[in-house]
Amino acid sequence: GEDGSLLKKKSKKKKKGKDANAIHKSSEESDGPILDCESKVINNSLNTNQMDPVCKAVDLLKISHATPKSIDEAKKKHYQFWDTQPVPKFDEKIEEHGPIDVEKTIDEIRKEPYSLPAGFVWDNVDINNPVVLKEVYTLLNENYVEDDDNMFRFDYSPDFLHWALQPPGWKPEWHIGVRVQKSSKLIGFISAIPAHIRVYHHKQLMVEINFLCVHKKLRAKRVAPVLIREVTRRVNCFGIFQAVYTAGVVLPKPVSSCRFLLLLFIIAYFSALRFCSGADLMYYLRPQF
Repeated sequence: GEDGSLLKKKSKKKKKGKDANAIHKSSEESDGPILDCESKVINNSLNTNQMDPVCKAVDLLKISHATPKSIDEAKKKHYQFWDTQPVPKFDEKIEEHGPIDVEKTIDEIRKEPYSLPAGFVWDNVDINNPVVLKEVYTLLNENYVEDDDNMFRFDYSPDFLHWALQPPGWKPEWHIGVRVQKSSKLIGFISAIPAHIRVYHHKQLMVEINFLCVHKKLRAKRVAPVLIREVTRRVNCFGIFQAVYTAGVVLPKPVSSCRFLLLLFIIAYFSALRFCSGADLMYYLRPQF
């Protein structure tokens, strides 16, 4: 969890992009001097005294290419970031099932939004507005999850995003954006959707945190931690204090995992894009009996 009791993370294999057609080739497009100025604005607007524990914790989260992919590897690793979070350790024996932190009442929840760096403003993202939905699509298309070599990125269509972000019980307050105050450019996004998760014999209303994305040129500028804190606050205001999310790596402590396979229809095409390796091709080209 990034902030208090809300973001108690479940780690499991990424469920995004089950179709190879949802992979988008990365580009090197530049956003010009505007974002360079925005980076300076953030640097000048924050100092050490303003860094809260969430920001400091996120600074410790530096996942490298050597991030463990299995439980055995993970048990040998020291998790500098996750050791600061309310999540079980790999070797911890769970004696009792329930909330890790004491839940608060709605009256105890902060009513005002958290402060953003100077030059940036909050935005309630209206995905039913086609123009705004296209902005969210563009942000994710150009800045969201990539492979380790930064060559491929998930390409979720506007129609898919519109469907995925509005399941039964969705709240418009949980689609949160950050914009540049002067240009109104969308540079950050995070979402939460309701989910009823069964834990043994207990069914718990939680939220699933998804599509956390900050523009590439503004990474590590304190925007992501504030997005996490704000979605936490807004979800807490509805009396929900637990959340889950998925990851493609092993983090303390996974409670479930899943696996998906990609079926390549045009092998030569994906090979030319370097989407698959020689070993992958040998698997597809071997005789099938």
